[in-house]
Amino acid sequence: MKIAVIGGGSWGTALAQMLAGKGYDISLLVRQQHVADAIDRTRMNSAYLPGVRLHENIRPTVDKAEAARDADCFLFSVPCQFFRAVLRDMKPLLPGGAVVVCSNKGIEVDSGKRVSEMVDEELGDIAPRFAMLSGPSFAADVVRGLPTAIVMGCADAELGRELRELFSTQSFRAYSCTDVTGVQLGGAFKNVIAIAAGMSDGLGFGDNARAALITRGLAEMSRLGEALGARAATFMGLSGMGDLVLTCTGDSSRNRRVGLRLGQGVPLQQILDEMHQVAEGVKTTQAVHALGCRLKVELPITNAMHAIMYDGKDPHAAWQELMRRELKEE
Repeated sequence: MKIAVIGGGSWGTALAQMLAGKGYDISLLVRQQHVADAIDRTRMNSAYLPGVRLHENIRPTVDKAEAARDADCFLFSVPCQFFRAVLRDMKPLLPGGAVVVCSNKGIEVDSGKRVSEMVDEELGDIAPRFAMLSGPSFAADVVRGLPTAIVMGCADAELGRELRELFSTQSFRAYSCTDVTGVQLGGAFKNVIAIAAGMSDGLGFGDNARAALITRGLAEMSRLGEALGARAATFMGLSGMGDLVLTCTGDSSRNRRVGLRLGQGVPLQQILDEMHQVAEGVKTTQAVHALGCRLKVELPITNAMHAIMYDGKDPHAAWQELMRRELKEE
């Protein structure tokens, strides 16, 4: 089997490494020739996974046609805000009925569309078979072979079963779920709450506050998900609570680090300028806030984070307003 991995960041490279270890032929599409050359020469993607020797089954390339040629599965791992453009570039190279698996967690800011909706709009006439890979999974742990469990959101239950077999190893366990909307929203929304949790830590609010943010953030996620047609139970699983807890507490979480520095008084633009990788939650906060307003769903934590990041609201004032909201049953 040949798998084309589109995107050579930390997560795309980690998934390529895991799949190559199963004996699959992997083409890894990267943006820059010097990155492809370095992987060929050193067998390392030093910019994203330093110190990790990559499997010989991984063939890096900047040539889209070469990456796509004879592929049985297309795994997209590119930042959400660039995803639509990548789909348009790749479309002429994808066969009808292509298996398209996405591991990018986010919502398009301009349209409010989820990943599956962008796939439908850009690739609909070739009838792709879509699945969303999500769940608590830091790339560094995956490449070290540490135990990891994810969920494959796929409306086609049979394809979901096939993909969970394809992606599972002794240390990487894949479940399947037909609630594609819920799986996607959990993976996107958790980044918003992770920025809030990091900010709380940066402000010195302590463990109690972080636990409250995680719990009430899960409630916001479930409310918005149900408004979009997702099942509430999905948010209690790996793509909801599992990913939320990891991203709000793990030191490797880029979104948590953004929030931590915001809480320490560093301006958002400076934080972004100094980051090597994308923190999806920054843009997703805009998208989720807009969705909540359009659907009239109560999202107080999201609204507070949007006000802090985009309206210049003082973080202390925002948290005081959250704590002083009208008391009610949980």
